[in-house]
Amino acid sequence: MPESRTGPSATASPRPNLAERRKSATRMEIAHTAARLFAERGTAAVTAEQIAAASGVGLRTFYRYCRTKEDAVEPMLSAGASRWLDILGDGPDRLPTITELETAAIRALNVVDRDELDITRGLLRAMADDSALRAVWFRVNLTGEHALLELLTKLSPETDPLRLRTLAAAAAGAIRIGLEQWADDDGPVGQPGSVAETSSAATETGIRPSGPAPLVVRCMRELTVGVYAQAQANTTTAG
Repeated sequence: MPESRTGPSATASPRPNLAERRKSATRMEIAHTAARLFAERGTAAVTAEQIAAASGVGLRTFYRYCRTKEDAVEPMLSAGASRWLDILGDGPDRLPTITELETAAIRALNVVDRDELDITRGLLRAMADDSALRAVWFRVNLTGEHALLELLTKLSPETDPLRLRTLAAAAAGAIRIGLEQWADDDGPVGQPGSVAETSSAATETGIRPSGPAPLVVRCMRELTVGVYAQAQANTTTAG
């Protein structure tokens, strides 16, 4: 896939020390536990004490990592965006094409197993009745959009800043909308498919998708088409 390794991910970040890795692992364990409990019971029926106990940590430790019980799920929600950005950063040292954006999203989603997909769907559904949990979701998505804009700017500093901002908003929004639509569907959770299978399924409007990826791809095509079309038109005019 990569044409070069001169992009933002080419220079490896310093490896976290053991204490930092342990903290990160504990934080992610709390996040997965909270997400599972919220998905199973709804947020109103779950307390911080229950999340801490199920995670194997004390309540003081829980609050050292999380301000509220809803904040506990943030690392799990952020993980997918981080995977997507890493894949894009490992790609060509230029503005990604729509196909490259789609492929990176599919690959990021395909590492999630069926059990985690089930928990994610339940968590997204639980947000309907909890404004605090929705606020965490929207914050995670906005943070992801800003990180994508920063990456796109590094990859293509010569591109119009407004176009980069629009592309970042459209691509990040496509992932959010695709996941939310998938969570609202009453069909099976689905399972990951190949990039080719997912891209093909995204073009079929009369079938139920297998997992969230086809819906994400479809949203990405519909939301980013104007950005890429305008860029092509400007290139043609300039030529």
